Amino acid sequence: LQLVESGGGLVQPGGSLRLSCAASGFTLAAYAIGWFRQAPGKEREGVSCISSTGGTTNYADSVKGRFTISRDNAKSTVYLQMNSLKPEDTAVYYCATTFQRWGPCTLRPSGVTNWGKGTLVTVSS
Repeated sequence: LQLVESGGGLVQPGGSLRLSCAASGFTLAAYAIGWFRQAPGKEREGVSCISSTGGTTNYADSVKGRFTISRDNAKSTVYLQMNSLKPEDTAVYYCATTFQRWGPCTLRPSGVTNWGKGTLVTVSS
């Protein structure tokens, strides 16, 4: 099982980025997927998650109204569209799966596995 994140980079405050989480070696469609982030000196936190079918999504309060999670199971990819970015969004962003197939969406880092290596997002002028 492998997840690979991409799409990070340097963006000015107020800008946008779209992150991708591509899966290989397993059926992505069977798993809820979460996006998490870790800023320097801080604990990893949940950002957003999406159920296996895409019918349920959840967001951390800090990103509600600015970030949108989606998935294309045919392409084995989950996306995180990030708009109105703020300097406090600067972090390494990771995606991960639930432990069990068809498991519920979760924002708890302890509730997921199969972490990717992350992609760095830097919001700065």
